[in-house]
Amino acid sequence: MFNTLFSNKPFCQAEAIAVARIITGAFMIYHGAEIFSSQTIQHYLEWDMFKNLPNGKLLVYMGKSAEFIGGLLLFTGLFTRLACIILGVDMFYITFFVGNGKIWYDAQHPFMFVLMAALLFFTGPGKWNLDSPLFKNR
Repeated sequence: MFNTLFSNKPFCQAEAIAVARIITGAFMIYHGAEIFSSQTIQHYLEWDMFKNLPNGKLLVYMGKSAEFIGGLLLFTGLFTRLACIILGVDMFYITFFVGNGKIWYDAQHPFMFVLMAALLFFTGPGKWNLDSPLFKNR
């Protein structure tokens, strides 16, 4: 056990990636579920960055839909890399356009989702996913 702790070799890597993917997916489902609350959507539409745009309402609905659908895909491990692209782009927009790129304080939360999307894009879904049975021959 002591040697494993200080080793540079992976330890339960597939399981750890899966747990991170599932938790991240659950958080994104939670944030995306706001699409079903007209009161919450209305609150977002009052923000200056959406209020002053002719397509602000469309952007809010697209963002929340991306979070909900991408979160479901990530949670289940289905089309994981596609989900990472969807969520990465959505969170990148929130970080750098809605949050003005203040990743050290204000936009730190969405930027962490950008990093998780990038990490999962390159590592894959880990264990316990629906990608494996669908794409096992590829």
